[in-house]
Amino acid sequence: MTSAPTPALTASLRVWPWVLTALLFVGTAAANQAIGSPGPVPVAVLLATAAMLPTVVPGFAHRWGVPAGALLLTSGAFTAVYFAAGYSDGPIFLALPAVTFVVAISTPVAGWIRWAVPALVLVALGLAGRWAWWERDAGHQHFWQAVGAVAIVAATGAIATAARSRMDAHTERVGRAATEERLRMAQDLHDGVGHGLAVIAMQAGVALHVLDRDPVAARESLEAIRATSKEALDALRSELATIAGEPAPRRPAAGLDAIPALIDRVRSAGLAVDVVGDPGDLPAASGAAAYGVVQEALTNVLRHAGASWAQVAWAQQPEFVVLSVTDDGRGGDVQDEGMGISGMRARVEGIGGGLHVGPHANGGFQVVADLPA
Repeated sequence: MTSAPTPALTASLRVWPWVLTALLFVGTAAANQAIGSPGPVPVAVLLATAAMLPTVVPGFAHRWGVPAGALLLTSGAFTAVYFAAGYSDGPIFLALPAVTFVVAISTPVAGWIRWAVPALVLVALGLAGRWAWWERDAGHQHFWQAVGAVAIVAATGAIATAARSRMDAHTERVGRAATEERLRMAQDLHDGVGHGLAVIAMQAGVALHVLDRDPVAARESLEAIRATSKEALDALRSELATIAGEPAPRRPAAGLDAIPALIDRVRSAGLAVDVVGDPGDLPAASGAAAYGVVQEALTNVLRHAGASWAQVAWAQQPEFVVLSVTDDGRGGDVQDEGMGISGMRARVEGIGGGLHVGPHANGGFQVVADLPA
């Protein structure tokens, strides 16, 4: 997995390597001019700049199909040649750590460390060459310089890896939040608009059935259609505004107090609904989950069960209130839960409850939700 740096970090990666390269250019020239290096100073500057070059061209490896880690080997090789040619200490020691940071910030650990090790070996060989050919009296100094190079590269790589892990975690959180929001909007549309359309379809059937012989009943059905369609449109507008990024007040979640009106709408669509028991004083979260269960269960009865009767029953238990919705329809096992049942299950289990669905022993279908009391 390759992590994409954040915009702020990307801007930083574009600027600071150029600043560091300019300092390396000037510092290398000054350091070698001051001590009178054994080779031409411009060559030293070119070698040092080449060792830093992978930081200022971050897309180089990708464009040419070269592994990003190979840039570390390139930097290590130029640094080694610089030391082996007898050139002076100075900003050159920043080249390999800088390249390590640029590579490690966007590459998994295994992707950069297997290139960093041979790069460090090359730097150590370059220091050994300078000791053997140019500075025989400074052996201990070159040894500790090699140890320091290893430590600095390791620290830089660790910092970049930690930053990359944070970016990955942030990206994952953002993606998960976006997915959860999409699922929530889909569930709200399914619950609100889907329920409204089911009731409208039933009401329209009732109106057509009684239009000629009972105009009053037909008028009541048409008024119910108007009210239900308005609620469904309000729900649709709210979700569409959210999708479009427009400021829109989030509709408060319906709770226990909205269930009687919900049942009345279903009754007006021609389904007889009995209510047995009392939920008592449920917490707001359990009340909202109860509304969602009753809404989805009765909507499924209207759309799929072919039932003429349904019952909404409440039963008190020490830690739970048991809500059951039973119908006398065609029943049958659930092969695919779909969005409706899975949405009910997510609501109930999300507050610490449980949901059970399936055919009823006496025929029909039953939805049972254990809601924390």
